Amino acid sequence: MGTPEFARVVLEALAGFDGCEIVAVYTQPDRPCGRGQVCKPSEVKVFALEKGWEIRQPLNFRNEDTVAELAALRPDLLVVAAYGLILPQSVLDIAPNGAINVHSSLLPKYRGAAPIQRAILSGDDFTGVTIMQMDKGMDTGDILLARATYIDMNDTAETLHDDLAALGGRLIVEALERLRDGRLLRVKQDESKATYAAKLEKSEGELDWTRPAQEVHNRARAMHPWPGAYFFWNPDGRTEPLRLTVVPGEIGPELPEENRPAPGTIVGEMDGHLAIACADRYYLVPSVKPAGKKAMDAAAFSCGYMSRCRD
Repeated sequence: MGTPEFARVVLEALAGFDGCEIVAVYTQPDRPCGRGQVCKPSEVKVFALEKGWEIRQPLNFRNEDTVAELAALRPDLLVVAAYGLILPQSVLDIAPNGAINVHSSLLPKYRGAAPIQRAILSGDDFTGVTIMQMDKGMDTGDILLARATYIDMNDTAETLHDDLAALGGRLIVEALERLRDGRLLRVKQDESKATYAAKLEKSEGELDWTRPAQEVHNRARAMHPWPGAYFFWNPDGRTEPLRLTVVPGEIGPELPEENRPAPGTIVGEMDGHLAIACADRYYLVPSVKPAGKKAMDAAAFSCGYMSRCRD
């Protein structure tokens, strides 16, 4: 049971494991996507079609017939990864071994929808994957297996997602091997250490240049590729602010003590990047994308938008 790319990687690992048979794949219904609003299958569905597996796409599990159809498969175990649907107790009770979830954090930290982004946003050095026995709560079940991994200072939500998906694939196979051999232990979560990783909102992509450069860097990394980091630039204060989307950059040198630029000031090119003043340092971004325009590197933006402002 899964939907996006993270789940597809986990499913691919299961497909290569001789110790289990996949009797069906559950994924969310095809969704309209793009300007033409053409219905697009999930990454999990695309992979399942290639394998010729039975695919089911219920809207939810509120219907008794939907639950009965799942029960008729007589699964030994349900494996869940980024499915996106709530599983009621009637579903969790179907398989003798219940349902186990591949979660992209070290539970009980970052329960919820956006654990990868929240870990980066918080400036954490480590995160990981937890294989969890599902219960009726939100990521509150017993821990079956967990592995930690380092978060590089330049990791984005995209790169960390890929690392954790690969780790999740390896870990689910190990969990199934342990289950088969009777070596899978259950450890209750420490509720006193639980945190919640709320779903991202588009507005969270806005950068606050009055914050230290490290915090700006963390937000830019956490918001890449969605919803994207952005800010509003209005150097003369007389025109409509221009929305600029930025890709994650790097932390630059400290601001000068004298003639210190105000936060949010684009001072120009520095080492092939646009240097933007934060509370303590410059933040160096390789490119910006003005609203409705193509992305521009530092030189193009300086020669174009900034030169017009100087004129």
